[in-house]
Amino acid sequence: MPQFDFATWPGQIAWALLIFAGLFLVMRGRFLPRIRATMEARQGRIEGDMAEARRLRDEAEAQAETAQAETAEGRGRTQRTASEAKAPAAAASAKRNGDLEAELSVRLSAAEDRIRASRDQAMTQVGGIASDTAAAITERLTGRAASDAELDHAQAVQARG
Repeated sequence: MPQFDFATWPGQIAWALLIFAGLFLVMRGRFLPRIRATMEARQGRIEGDMAEARRLRDEAEAQAETAQAETAEGRGRTQRTASEAKAPAAAASAKRNGDLEAELSVRLSAAEDRIRASRDQAMTQVGGIASDTAAAITERLTGRAASDAELDHAQAVQARG
């Protein structure tokens, strides 16, 4: 193999250097400038895209802040409108409740008066009914009618006891 023959090494080294130098010159003169231009164009495009992305991000953040401020203002207006609408309704409701309570109070008072009058009337009649019942029971049990004096006396004893 000629590669391992030390006698041919100086020629091989010379040819290797010549080929290397030729390829180096061709690469440096022709291909490297094109590659460098392509890389610089790509870097410029990347930087431009990054700058555009930053600008869009800043714009989006500004729009988001504006939207949040508008939302907060809208909520405030909504709450004010709701409270303004609730206040008259609450006042009307409180007035209506007060009127209804007053009316119910009057009705309740009238009903209590009627009940009291009916009870008093019934209590006045209870005495007479009790007397009549006692007289009927006494007559039935004893066979003779009780006198008015006896019935009054029994009623007096019942009232005390």
